[in-house]
Amino acid sequence: MLKTLATICVIGMAATSCTPKRTPRQENSEKLNHELTMVVGTYTTGDSKSKGIYSFRFNEDDGTVTPLSEVAIENPSYLTPSSDSKFIYAVSEFNDERAAVNALAFDKEKGTFRLLNTQKTKGEDPCYLISNGKNVITANYSGGSVSVFPISKDGSLLPASDVIQFQGSGIDKERQEKPHLHCVRITPDGKYLFANDLGTDQIHKFIIHPNADSENKETFLKEDDPASFQVSDGSGPRHLTFSPSGKYAYLINELSGTVITFQYTDGILKETQEIAADTVGAKGSADIHISPDGKFLYASNRLKADGIAIFSIHPNDGILTKVGYQLTGIHPRNFIITPNGKFLLVACRDSNIIQVYERNPETGLIKNIHKDIKIDRPVCLKFIP
Repeated sequence: MLKTLATICVIGMAATSCTPKRTPRQENSEKLNHELTMVVGTYTTGDSKSKGIYSFRFNEDDGTVTPLSEVAIENPSYLTPSSDSKFIYAVSEFNDERAAVNALAFDKEKGTFRLLNTQKTKGEDPCYLISNGKNVITANYSGGSVSVFPISKDGSLLPASDVIQFQGSGIDKERQEKPHLHCVRITPDGKYLFANDLGTDQIHKFIIHPNADSENKETFLKEDDPASFQVSDGSGPRHLTFSPSGKYAYLINELSGTVITFQYTDGILKETQEIAADTVGAKGSADIHISPDGKFLYASNRLKADGIAIFSIHPNDGILTKVGYQLTGIHPRNFIITPNGKFLLVACRDSNIIQVYERNPETGLIKNIHKDIKIDRPVCLKFIP
């Protein structure tokens, strides 16, 4: 019996001693696997001490952050990375001749920037932009227009090849006195571009010429039939997002504070639901995103009861059900969700912080983990692919 016990103990000790230990290099590699490069756009005017665009390393496993670099760009209130992560395109939001779009070379590993060039948008207050790899498109809020910029082979931008000007107004005499373009989105099938007009309560629609580029000088956007989709008067369409499946689109309306659900099929939006995100009439709803698993939708509200409305998404028809509301810092203009779905980061412009919330994947609810990133006037967050 004693011999048997001794044998067991020896075997146990041998097994323990043979268990491989992680080396510092392996531990560092595992840490890097959880780290994302994040870029932040800010407002630089007024009492802001911000220089422009900042880069960070964000760990999507534990929510920690490491500052990397910065670059001086005026009012880069919205930005987007290229699909290969080598370039960043950012607006300079001004209501005058300074309104522009900037092209920057970007080193993802170091987080460093190098300004390539700047082009005038020919439309005031550019506040949103996207890229399909061959062109950059801006939504110009006060200009009531959309501008298209072909991309050169070196990543820089050519002058605007097209500026599409819209006309009209809405019922809100103060906020809808003319067109106010607030968002441009390419549909999941890559065939169309939607442009949200807060001023006229429309989503404009264009056919995309996918091969239009700086060399062939083809027209990138062509008006389609129908040319637009109308939403309820006084809604104020702001941002649009699509479900991971591409079957549904969701619109946050700044003025009415509602989220509209659409079925999406080959360029057609069919409204199926309208539900309140803002229940206090603040007229400041802002951003909208869906969790990577497609189960929950989040919408931010400003001006009163600043926070994030949380909705579950029905898997069969895309219909929303409100499941919660999380108060945040002041003026949550923009937010982002980590690719693994664990964290939701909120850019609180007037609190001068980016708040980090942990998501419950089962309920969709979010909890502040109090790992704030201090930065002046943050208004746009992007993870680099």
